Amino acid sequence: MVQQINILPAHAIDLEKWDACVANSGNGFIYSRSFYLNLLTDNWSGLVINDYEAIMPLPWRKKWGIRYLYTPPFVQQLGIIGATKTPETQLYQAIHSFSNYGSYLFNYQNIAFTHRLEGALCNNYVIDLNKDYNAIKASYKKSFGKNVNRASHQHLTYQSFENIEEAIQLFYQYNQDKVRHVAIDSFNALKAICKQLSFNNLVLRKVVNSTDELQSIVLLLKDNKRYYNLINYTTEAGRKNEANYFLYDHLLQELSSQNMIFDFEGSDLPGVKSFYESTGAINQPYFKWHFNKLPWPIHLLKR
Repeated sequence: MVQQINILPAHAIDLEKWDACVANSGNGFIYSRSFYLNLLTDNWSGLVINDYEAIMPLPWRKKWGIRYLYTPPFVQQLGIIGATKTPETQLYQAIHSFSNYGSYLFNYQNIAFTHRLEGALCNNYVIDLNKDYNAIKASYKKSFGKNVNRASHQHLTYQSFENIEEAIQLFYQYNQDKVRHVAIDSFNALKAICKQLSFNNLVLRKVVNSTDELQSIVLLLKDNKRYYNLINYTTEAGRKNEANYFLYDHLLQELSSQNMIFDFEGSDLPGVKSFYESTGAINQPYFKWHFNKLPWPIHLLKR
């Protein structure tokens, strides 16, 4: 059945309907909320099916007059959100009418749609929080439980923290070599996102030692479905004290027994992947798509 598909610039989108679609859809992630896209993308447009029955955010840039899709920092999964029976061919045609080159991240519920695309599955680990802490703890791998026990003898304390700017700055300072591809403007945009959210939609926690020295810190964003593990930082001293294990054990205890998902946001990095798996989290993969439909010979320059 042919559906009505429009691709609208951000300023022409009915933001109330757009955000309602995100909030009411099981695969509507915080990354697709209009305020998030407004702050973190250079430009974005929205693919809208019928009267916002389904949507698809399209972050884009231009180079040499060519519009291309790209993945903004601090954005993990976008894709098609909402209920749609739109034929795959019609969706592909609509996307390519907008851009013939780029990279894009489809959410975990779009995997069936992406079967004919060339791309790769990416790891994403999640924990269902709709059970009590003892049930969550029972899923810990032996290594995680052992490190939590070791940390419990290090005189550590789990605390709330309210300094968003300090948390983001510490993360940036510690990970500078790993985040060279992320412009400082993106970190400033992240600060703006956190400030726009109320503290009811943020979780900022830290672990300190007996002399109140910072050991580990975590910043989560929250919507009506998920907690997003956006930033995590552990000091060298904290590593020796297994502070990060202590932090996440207490965090999961605090957040347990809610009809929510704890989203670790990845990862394909072996060490991080192993840590997330050790909590008993399950892999809920999403799909990374790179496409090049540019005409010859331009497509040769953009590989």
